[in-house]
This record gives sequence, structure tokens and C-alpha cells, in this order.
Amino acid sequence: MNDKNNPASSSPHEMEDFLQRLQASQEEQQLDQQMHDSSLDGFADFTGMDEDDAQSLFSFADTSETAGENDGSDTPALTSASSTTQNASPASGPSNAAPAPVLTRVALRNERRRKNIRRVIGIIVAIALVIVLGWAGVKVYRKVRSIQAANQQAQLEAQKAKRVTDYPGPGEGSVEFTVEKGQGSGEIGENLVKQGIVASVAAFDAAVVNADAAQKLQPGTFQLKYKMASKDVVAILVDPTKAEGMINVTASTRVSAVISAASQLMNLPQSDFQALLDSHGDGILPPEAKGSFEGWLQPDTYNPKDYSSAHDLFADMVKKRIAFLDENKVPTGDERENILIRASIIGGEVNREEYYGQVSRVIENRLKKNMPLGMDSTVAYGFGVDPHGLTQAMLQDESNPYNSRIQKGLPPTPINQPNLAMIDAAMNPTPGDWLYFVTVNLSTGETKFTADYSEFEKYSQEYQQWEANN
Repeated sequence: MNDKNNPASSSPHEMEDFLQRLQASQEEQQLDQQMHDSSLDGFADFTGMDEDDAQSLFSFADTSETAGENDGSDTPALTSASSTTQNASPASGPSNAAPAPVLTRVALRNERRRKNIRRVIGIIVAIALVIVLGWAGVKVYRKVRSIQAANQQAQLEAQKAKRVTDYPGPGEGSVEFTVEKGQGSGEIGENLVKQGIVASVAAFDAAVVNADAAQKLQPGTFQLKYKMASKDVVAILVDPTKAEGMINVTASTRVSAVISAASQLMNLPQSDFQALLDSHGDGILPPEAKGSFEGWLQPDTYNPKDYSSAHDLFADMVKKRIAFLDENKVPTGDERENILIRASIIGGEVNREEYYGQVSRVIENRLKKNMPLGMDSTVAYGFGVDPHGLTQAMLQDESNPYNSRIQKGLPPTPINQPNLAMIDAAMNPTPGDWLYFVTVNLSTGETKFTADYSEFEKYSQEYQQWEANN
């Protein structure tokens, strides 16, 4: 008895039919794989994907295809042909069955075409999805960038508006404004806006930066106006002489002026301060000061409320002065006192820092030649007057130990409280052979230097002409 499921027991015709169908199936599979590989390579080249990404898309299409095949709507042609053959009625003796119909190959070929069509459709859908998502992403990105650009532009416009919000000045009316010690420019600016003195904090901050005044704003009470230009306000707030209610010590301040202001603001009799002078600063001054406070009070702004006595105030001023000199590596001992004397003369003679080094050189050159310094600032100090208040009799008075027109060498003590620029110039004179100088214009501070006496006389006449015209 023949076993229809066993090719070995089949008839020759059945065996031939089976082999033909098996060969056709193998050929179809090889062709299908070749088309798949070709499609995969072409798609990867077309889209610019790498081979793995392209394979993923193809796998997605094949998955969809398999799902369609498993729904029972399409039965592979090879399976149908096999089933037909297997279910044929048996016949006794040698089989006279005809060979498998040619339609079997056509059916397989049609099935292959349907599979390729479904695969291409899947790929097209995937490509379309990528394009749509990419287009949407670009639109979203452009929208976000547009919003960001608009916000940045709005911020720039707001900042620009703040920068230009300022009063033109000079202002109107009168108002007192107080700066507390330790307040920064931001807080000061806010208070100025609240009191209607400046138009905006931004304008005030810009004026502070332009004047390099962040560390120069003085504490105290100032007389200002409403609706002032910010730069005008800054010019007042950095001037310690404009501050009320504070003890302001500047480079040009003499000890006598400090005592006068402190006595009034602290409600103390001047005799308390005089007692300190009479004691030669015992317990306060260093030995090199030789008992004189002049030159040893640190320029700064002092709140009288912080001190209960004259001793406390002067002790603090001297302590800060020593710390300042140490910090800036000013030589100690008698050399320190010598430097302070020279620096104080420099500050007393010219009011423009660019001339400090040259005045220092004139002092140095005259001392080397054993010439009197001839500095009116020291003569005036000895008489307790301003240089412009000197008389001819004062200039000729030999009893004044500070009369450097007559006395040779340096005066006994400094004549003010020199700042760092003056001290630096005293330690580092500008190279030159100058022996004379004249400030020919007191308004601008223009000063001319020379080593020739006849030229010095010309400069003196130039000054006298300026004085006559002013």
C-alpha cells in the first residue's frame, strides 16, 4: 500500500510532480531574497540611512505583511497544490495522474508580487511618516526660535529704555539726601529714585560706572535738587566736602580743620583735642611722628556717632593710617616720616596728579643742591593760612620754621594728610633736571617746569597775567 506522505512510496509521476514543486519553491525563495536585498540596498542609498536602520523599516513592513497572511484570506499556492495532490483519490496499480499544472508557478509569482507591493507600501508609509514628523519638528523649532528672538529683543528694548531714562538737569527745588555708611550704589540709586532726585536706578548706575565712583561714594547728608541728571548727583556724592554730618578727612585737610569739624559734630570742646596735641599724641602716635598728628590721620569719612571722645577718634584715625602705610609697603621709621613730609608738599603745591612726579623731582634736585625748597604751601602752613593769603611780610619772616623760601631742607612735619598717589610720587620721582615750576592757570591747574631761572621768570609773569585777568 502506498503512503501518500512518503515520497519514497509514491509513483514516478507523483515523485516528478513533487520534485518540480520543490524546485519551483526554492527558486521563488531565492528570487524573493534577491529582490529583498536589492530593495534594502536601494532604499538605504536613497534615504541616506545606514543598513541597520533600513533593515528595521523593512522588518516593520514584513511584520505587517505576515499579519495579513495569517488572517486566512490568502493561502500560499504551494500549500494549496500540495493539499490537492495529497487529497486525490487513490488508485490501484501504477498511477496515471497528470503532472502538476503550470498555474502553480504563476500563483507563486503573483504571491511574490503581492508581497513586494505590500512591502513597498509599508516603506512608503514609513518614509512619509518620517517626512511628516521631520517637517513638524522643523516648524516647532522655528516657532520656538521665533519666540526666543522676540523675548530677547523685548529685553534689549527694555534695557535700552532704562539706559536713556534720565533727567537732563540741572534740577529744581532743594532736597536733603542722606547716604548711610556701608550703602552700595544700588541701594543709593533706589533711594534717589524714591525721593525724585534721579529718574532711574539704571541711569544712576551708569553714571557711577562712567565716573568709576563705586568705591568713592561718601556717607553723609547732601544738599541736592529734584530731577537732577545722574552724573551731576554722582559728582556731588563723591565729594566729601559736600557731605554734612560727617567728619571728612582729605589729602589737603590739616589737623586744625579736623579738630574744628569733629568738635562741632561730636559736641566736644576743642580743649579735648588740644589736650591730645599738647600730650604729643602719647599712646597714639608712633615714635617717628615726633609728637605731631599732621600727616598721620588717614583720609576717610568718619561718623561722629561712632566715637565717644576725642581720644577715640584720633586713635582710630592714626591706627587706620599706620595700617594703610604698612599695606602699601611704605618704609618705616624716620624714612616713613620723611616720605610723608615730601608727599604732603607735593599735594599742597599742585592739584593735578600728572604733575606729582615732577614736583617730587624738583624737591629732590633742590635738596641735592642744598637750595631752599621755596614752596609757598609750607610757608602758608606755618602761618595757618591758605597760600593765596600769604603776604610779602610772611614770605620774608625767618622765624617761621616752615618758611621754605628761607629755611633749607624739609620742614619739621608734614603739612596735610597725603594720599597714596602723592606718597608714590614721593618715593618715585619722575626723572628730570627741573629746579623750578609755576602753576600758570589756577583754574585748570596747568603747571610748567624748567631748569632755567630765566624761563622760570617768564612762567611767573604768565601766572601774574592770568591772575590779573581773573
